[in-house]
Amino acid sequence: MVHDLHRAATHANLVIQETPMSAAVSRVMWSRIQNNALKRTPATRAGLMINGGGYQGKTETACEVAAAFEDQWLMLHDQLNPHATPGTRDMMATVAYVQTPVTATPKSICQAILDFYGADHPKRMTLPQLVHAVRTSLFDHCTKILLLDDVTRLKMHREADQDALDLVRSLMSMHVTLVLIGVGIPDSGLLSEGRHSRRGGQWIFPHHRATSPHDEAATQTERRFDLVDLDPFRYDTPAGIAAWADHLAGIEAQLRLFQARPGMLTDGAMPEYLFRRTGGIVGLLERLVEDGCARAIETGTECLTGGLFDDIEIDLGNVASRDPRAGEIPEVPPRRATATSLPAGKGKSRNTVFDDAGSPAAPVQEPTGTSRR
Repeated sequence: MVHDLHRAATHANLVIQETPMSAAVSRVMWSRIQNNALKRTPATRAGLMINGGGYQGKTETACEVAAAFEDQWLMLHDQLNPHATPGTRDMMATVAYVQTPVTATPKSICQAILDFYGADHPKRMTLPQLVHAVRTSLFDHCTKILLLDDVTRLKMHREADQDALDLVRSLMSMHVTLVLIGVGIPDSGLLSEGRHSRRGGQWIFPHHRATSPHDEAATQTERRFDLVDLDPFRYDTPAGIAAWADHLAGIEAQLRLFQARPGMLTDGAMPEYLFRRTGGIVGLLERLVEDGCARAIETGTECLTGGLFDDIEIDLGNVASRDPRAGEIPEVPPRRATATSLPAGKGKSRNTVFDDAGSPAAPVQEPTGTSRR
């Protein structure tokens, strides 16, 4: 029983793997937070927006980069706050992580930030007092990075949400790097409509003449933030197929099943099957593998197979911390192949290619001299 408990804990805490998509986001984020932390000018620090679908690893990627920077920053300053006042307690928090409230207001944003620091905020406090308390906490703890997750819960058609975004943007004057994380940021109204540049890998937003104070603020938002995308895996190019197979191999190496065999997740039609079940979304893949391992241990099969996965339903409706209205819960592909999702005769073909939605696309020829796991 103790050994099975250890195995269950291992499967529930699989090591986060770097993907080509997360590596691109990490490079941009690391460069931004490092440059901002070293600046000494009073200028406003440029921010970053990380866009992507639900369960695609946006939060995990941002937190991993921020944690690595925090380790480096603390080591650089001998684990001490260089701005601490002599004779006071040194409570350094290089990175602050806050989740946007479902119904956001300027007060609720301030309260969420103060809750991270464990600071008191009585209900009688006015908004100016809350803002002052937030600024004091950011400075006293020498915070360099403020991660604001689920930012697309802010709806720009609501006046309170527009005021909340104005408040968040004002925190950039506290010499912190503001990293906003959300689903569908280009379509949320947080920024004006833009287009994606394939050459630069970033979003480009057209300038427009402001007609209201909030329009002027939106223009400032465009100039102060860069937007980067964290996309799911793709299965329509040799490079995308190879990256998916490598990711599956990394997961397979961590599993602790008695009957596990080499290629359990990477041989035959299993990569295509797993892509169809998850759409290339790493969070759905993690949920499916975790539940599959629990089922394999419970039934004594001690191995992951397509038949075992067929009996597992990926249910995301019981995640209370996610807001479906903000796109934080993705659409889950069906468990079993249908006539529209997997044509007859291609169920076991290793050359079947799927698009982003998990539907078959045109076959891709395997390059000469290469092999797939």
